[in-house]
Amino acid sequence: MTRRRVVITGLGTVNPLGLNVPEYWRGLLAGASGIAPLTAFDTGPFKVRFGGEVKTFRPDPVIDARAVRRLDRFSQFALVAVAEAVRDSGIDFGAEDSFRCGCILGSGIGGIAEFEEGHETLRTKGPSRLSPFVIPKMIANSAAGNISIQYHLRGPNTTVSTACSSAAHAIGDAMRQIADGFADVMVTGGTEAGITPMGLAGFIACRALSERNDDPSRASRPFDKDRDGFVLSEGAGILILEEYERAKGRGAQIYAEVRGCGNTADAYHITAPHEDGIGAAEAMRAAVREAGWNTDEVQYINAHGTSTPLGDVAETKAVKKVFGEHAKRLMMSSTKSMIGHLLGASGGVEAIACALSLKHGVLHPTINLQHQDVEAGCDLDYVPHTAREVRVRRVLSNSFGFGGHNCSLALAAV
Repeated sequence: MTRRRVVITGLGTVNPLGLNVPEYWRGLLAGASGIAPLTAFDTGPFKVRFGGEVKTFRPDPVIDARAVRRLDRFSQFALVAVAEAVRDSGIDFGAEDSFRCGCILGSGIGGIAEFEEGHETLRTKGPSRLSPFVIPKMIANSAAGNISIQYHLRGPNTTVSTACSSAAHAIGDAMRQIADGFADVMVTGGTEAGITPMGLAGFIACRALSERNDDPSRASRPFDKDRDGFVLSEGAGILILEEYERAKGRGAQIYAEVRGCGNTADAYHITAPHEDGIGAAEAMRAAVREAGWNTDEVQYINAHGTSTPLGDVAETKAVKKVFGEHAKRLMMSSTKSMIGHLLGASGGVEAIACALSLKHGVLHPTINLQHQDVEAGCDLDYVPHTAREVRVRRVLSNSFGFGGHNCSLALAAV
């Protein structure tokens, strides 16, 4: 069977830089920061008091008030972003074969806010006072399940939970459902709402977060020698994937083609990346192979680029392993320098950035790169400070997660 081509025809997002794709794209190209002091709860007792919070978010234009009460914030983000992506694609799911349309979504944590609230009710009021919605709101597959109900998608429906690579893995899985003939249209990407007291305290305890409380907007500084950890963020990034010929036949706009996906594991440490980047390197090689490219044809990499002391060095080493001398000619940038780390949703919002770069011929910058850490080997072209107008046709988007999960997506211009 001939493998079918898969393209991106719709985009939707909710993230710290914008409540929709146009706001997000403008912020990226301007080199703006969405990082600020947190307002969702009292952060006084916490060592870290800032993050990438989605402020002024209102689900009610998309979700009615009764439904909102049955959805954790991570599911609300997803449904609002899906509504934008569906509008953007122009697809009418009511006119489609529902068994040929599906949803594969990523979330690293799921409904942690509902878990915390439910536990407090159990502790203070007893088991009889627990809401019947605790489990349906909390489970990580709640967002994908509610999307399928909202749009009557009866095709493949799963949830991927591979920490910070969840959304990228979901996109790869969704691509293959279409490429291998099991579906024609897939809703995919990721969603996360981990900015809660437990979420923040947990990552502080891991010593994973930046502690730059006096300068939040400059806290996320990938590949900079003064980086001290990632910035916890929230939001959703959603893509509509379609089989190429049907998308072309209905006159859909096409942002980019999803050509390949590489998945590996470090098999090394539950939180730290392999110091030599061997798993990340093999994920990139696998994505390039599936795409049918030579390594010297890749022009740009949207880096995982979390701003952690170990991670940025390991990723740079991995790029050098894969691309050799060509690594010096590659361009890389980190979306997380502006929006922080959306955990399981990060691969979705970053794939959107890649799709827009392929469509519009401009790469967003890595901001806050004041003192590039060349002594540690971070000596590549990370597109510092300002956006760069350059037409690229073949790109990778990297996502690596706790547990040693690695995923690299290959996207191409159409």
